[in-house]
Amino acid sequence: TWHVQIRLQHPSGITAIPATQPRPDIIGRALRRLAAGLILGLGIAALHYLGQASYRVTGQVAWDMSLVAVSCLVGLALFGLALVFAGERNRGLRQLGAPLLIAAIVVLHIGGMSAVTLTFDPQVALPATAVAPATIAPVLAAVSFGLLILAFVGLRLTLHARAQQRQDQQRLRDLANIALEGLAVCNGEVIAAANHSLERLSGLTQAELTGRHLSALLPGLVVADLPEQEERDTELAAADGQTLPVRVLRKEVLLGHERQTVVAIRDQRERLHTEARMRTLAFTDALTGLPNRARLGDVLTHHAAILRESGRGFAVLMLDLDRFKFVNDALGHAMGDALLRKVAERLRSALSEEDVVGRLGGDEFAVLALGVQESDRPQRLAARIVEVMERPFLLDGQLVNVGASVGVALAPQDGSDPEQLLRNADLALYQAKAEGKARFRVFEPALAERLEARRTLETDMRRALKAGEFELHYQPLVDAQSGLVTAAEALVRWRHPRRGLVSPADFIPLAEETGLIMPLGAWVLRTASTDATRWPNAIKVAVNLSPVQFRDDRLPEIVEDILRETGLPAHRLELEITEGVMFDDEERTLMMLSRLKAAGVGLAMDDFGTGYSSLSYLRRFPFDKIKIDRSFVRQLPSDAESAAIVRAIITMGSCLGMMTTVEGVETAEQYAFVASEQCSQVQGYHVSRPLPSADFIAFLVGQKAAA
Repeated sequence: TWHVQIRLQHPSGITAIPATQPRPDIIGRALRRLAAGLILGLGIAALHYLGQASYRVTGQVAWDMSLVAVSCLVGLALFGLALVFAGERNRGLRQLGAPLLIAAIVVLHIGGMSAVTLTFDPQVALPATAVAPATIAPVLAAVSFGLLILAFVGLRLTLHARAQQRQDQQRLRDLANIALEGLAVCNGEVIAAANHSLERLSGLTQAELTGRHLSALLPGLVVADLPEQEERDTELAAADGQTLPVRVLRKEVLLGHERQTVVAIRDQRERLHTEARMRTLAFTDALTGLPNRARLGDVLTHHAAILRESGRGFAVLMLDLDRFKFVNDALGHAMGDALLRKVAERLRSALSEEDVVGRLGGDEFAVLALGVQESDRPQRLAARIVEVMERPFLLDGQLVNVGASVGVALAPQDGSDPEQLLRNADLALYQAKAEGKARFRVFEPALAERLEARRTLETDMRRALKAGEFELHYQPLVDAQSGLVTAAEALVRWRHPRRGLVSPADFIPLAEETGLIMPLGAWVLRTASTDATRWPNAIKVAVNLSPVQFRDDRLPEIVEDILRETGLPAHRLELEITEGVMFDDEERTLMMLSRLKAAGVGLAMDDFGTGYSSLSYLRRFPFDKIKIDRSFVRQLPSDAESAAIVRAIITMGSCLGMMTTVEGVETAEQYAFVASEQCSQVQGYHVSRPLPSADFIAFLVGQKAAA
């Protein structure tokens, strides 16, 4: 066998060497068909010559063995070639099978009939068992007719089977063509058929795909090495020169009598685009287009790892808009969103290309400042951010001023862990806002210590509420003229198991920030009302309300429930409210005070004179009493201005029909002055310090005995 290689020289200089060597599996199949043809020929030759040898005639039978040999050899050769050609894929060769088979039968028949000679001899008689021609003729006719009928039926069934096969094949082709995946039926590495999806995907026609090697369509992938049912990502070389991302699946199937390879090729462009879009959505803030908290955390983690390896420092800046809530509430959420987008644009413009800015949520942003070899660059960047945020924003034709506070944490000085750096930057931001906003602060270890102390205090306060560590002290309020106790102000104290008595100035602000003021305030109101039921009926109890409590719409119901539960008459309870409560929402405040007034409790404006002290408050709101702040009493009676202010407030209260209580009276001179000015009540250390409940009752007993 000669194996020929033809070298084709492409104009570009690339030499293609198509392989023309016959494959071993093709030769093997041809040899098997040849052997089958020889076996078929031997059977037909044996059948033919056995039939001739069975002749019984009245004469002699002679054979020409040379013709017998020639007919057998030529017939066997034709039978072998007929089956070899019948199995070829080339249609022209395959169509030669039937003529060669007919020629082989004709050669056997003609050769066999020519090889026999019959000589009549009347002396030779037919055997007694021989069937007469008159008898065998109808039998042969019937058998021949039956064979014709069977042949017709067989032909009919064959045609029907072929039609059904063509219909099934067309149905399979239709099913393959409607599949979204590209499908290629292959003989080894050569494509034998493909569906329309693969044509569209590759840009090649069916004719161009047929006979093409898979390696030309899927370069870099050996399909034979791909395990069945296992998907693998690769690229498809399209007709226009582009490469498309695809996913390939291989399956060996039995088609007809041959096992062939079916390769499914799925276009991955849409999936990859969707995944990229999902990644973008997962790591990008939808409103501003900035990296979100998750993405910023990843970047921060990455640079923290670089810091550990190379020692290259960076800074984390956290910023918070100072008046964003006002913009959001007053102008609407749509305007607030527009403001956040403009803030993002300004931040981008204020940073260098290597810095990263992201939105953590709400109006909180964070900046990762890289390349901070200069020791003061983070501070200069923070000052720059504060400066650009102070400029007005133009929103829908309106100028809006917000400002921003910034907290700075440096790595590695303030930590190398991402969470620690964010926490420390947040602490510095908290300190900046506490110092007046619109400024920046760099983290200091003392901030962490204060935060830890605050966290410990909050934890202890939650425990104290359950453990009953809070107690009430009562400071008497006496009638300025008679000196008799007419009321007592309830003041909460915390008896800490380790720290002793904790000042309300330390825990009340924290309680208001954390929301613990709600259960604490309810406990104070209930305990004070319970204690007051053991006092004389003429003595009232005064309880301070926090602004946080006052914002609860259920406050009137809570007060009524406690009075009903403790049995204290409503007129014996006074609620003290600071001026700051009126600033938030005057209409809501008026409604709330009216509901409390309708419940029958007394209302007092506490610390009068320290705020705006608008006279409209006294005219509009249903207060029963004014409490003059101790800051005006401290310099009485020597300071003429303080004396004038106290005298004016007392006179004003009297004219409005309100009682006036002077707080912080610590000397006999101060007491004498306010009493001479006809104030209603006096409260202060000159009368008594705040007393525990039992001591207050003893104070009442002692005063009664003295009277």
